[in-house]
Amino acid sequence: VITSDTEVKNIKMSLYKSAQFSINLNQKTWHIISAYSTAVTKKAQAQAQRNVTDVGKSLACKGFLRSHKPYHPPQNVPDKVRSICNNLKISFASDYKLENLEEKFKFLSACFQDFQHSVPNSQVHELQSIGDVVKFYETSVNTTVPYDALKNAKLPENLHIQHDYVRFNPDTDSKFNGQTAFPKSSTLVTGLKYRGKYEGYNAKRSWP
Repeated sequence: VITSDTEVKNIKMSLYKSAQFSINLNQKTWHIISAYSTAVTKKAQAQAQRNVTDVGKSLACKGFLRSHKPYHPPQNVPDKVRSICNNLKISFASDYKLENLEEKFKFLSACFQDFQHSVPNSQVHELQSIGDVVKFYETSVNTTVPYDALKNAKLPENLHIQHDYVRFNPDTDSKFNGQTAFPKSSTLVTGLKYRGKYEGYNAKRSWP
């Protein structure tokens, strides 16, 4: 309730034009009917919603270079899961819910020891029943990057992909007898991933 004309003017400046009021001129009392929101609040909500959407898309796009080990499921996955359930005295019914967190932790830990394949943190909430766990361990995991998969692909005759880098090293070069077009340029391998795979070369430079 607002009883001052000065306060009314200040409030009117901070509200949207769409806000509705009921006025009692005798008592000089104004009642705000509709809720209002400032531009800052709406902007913050839109920004937060956009950030969540962008983060979700970013996580969905990450897949090829994430640190996952390849996994090839055995043929007797249901039998192994049944054996684990018997050891832990858990029902093997496909629709049995893993609602007890302690029970679920022990069960997934036993599955990891048996299959040597752990459940990623992002997928733990998806395994809600025994059937979900069996389906998870029946799914293979292929960590081959699509570019590397082209090595085993049958390509057209007019297409050739050079998989290994050609790095010039005058000490081991046999094609040009160690003669380089850039005598003072070194071949540096800066990436930690490829330092052990490719050998660099430090050229001898005269002073200055």
